[in-house]
Amino acid sequence: MLSTFADIAVIVLPVFGMVAIGYGAAKVGLVTDKASDGLAEYVFSLALPVLIFKTLSEAKLPHAQPWGYWISYFAGAFLVFALAMLAARKLFGRGHQESVIHGFAAGQANTVFVGVPLILRAYGEEGAVPLFLLIAIHLPVMMIAATLLLEGSAGFSRAMLLRLVKALALNPILIGIYAGALGRVVGIQVGGVPKQIMDMLSASATPCALIALGLSLKHYGIRGDVRPAALISFLKLLGHPFAVLLLTLIFPMPPVWAGVAVLFAAMPSGINGYLLAQRYGVAVGTATSAVSLSTGLAVITIAFWLYVLGVG
Repeated sequence: MLSTFADIAVIVLPVFGMVAIGYGAAKVGLVTDKASDGLAEYVFSLALPVLIFKTLSEAKLPHAQPWGYWISYFAGAFLVFALAMLAARKLFGRGHQESVIHGFAAGQANTVFVGVPLILRAYGEEGAVPLFLLIAIHLPVMMIAATLLLEGSAGFSRAMLLRLVKALALNPILIGIYAGALGRVVGIQVGGVPKQIMDMLSASATPCALIALGLSLKHYGIRGDVRPAALISFLKLLGHPFAVLLLTLIFPMPPVWAGVAVLFAAMPSGINGYLLAQRYGVAVGTATSAVSLSTGLAVITIAFWLYVLGVG
């Protein structure tokens, strides 16, 4: 159990300290936007998929599907998704597509740039399998739900479905997950020089992801009316993990799995919300503000959830 706030700081501050270094480097012009985009692409397309492959191919996967784990997380995710959509319509007078973006921003977590580094730091190797199994279906489930809701108002098309399938099939994170799971099932063991290369790439994933997030925050910033972003941040950082915590008390699962689910839910809004808003040309300011605001507040709220979970 965590006995002092110093124990929590050991987990939280190094993670967000790296984010702050990235933000500061971008703010003073030490790193350009071009370099920022390149680093983010390196993390997303190479370093993190290799880390995921390495972890899953060497891990012991569960023999049965952890249905309580899936239900606890996604029931909470879609609850805040629905609440954010409802608030967008009733409180802020937004249209259907804008409301969907609000909901997606509240329900979709920043798993790549914050979730992986922080959860692995909190739970170590014991938390790697539940973390990456959740990442494996988190993005597809949330993206499919948001896309169907966005496209539904205008009618579905074959082109839309093909774009969605292609985006998911070619996603480097998902490729790393499925390759790692397949490697574990068929017993692939990487050794020698290839393993050394894989270890070096894997080791770079966490620090590079955190620096890349800090660099990106300077670009996104907080824009326009902050009230919707504040509500989205509240639902994402407090509402989602609280709902998941209650559900983990109902559905049986190992304590580490329950803790990973709650911390995963407590991550700030993911950049995918901004990318989806850009694609459809709606609620871009709200999505970018939600990413920046929730990331800034997460240093406090994640420390709170670590205290509640007694990680340490």
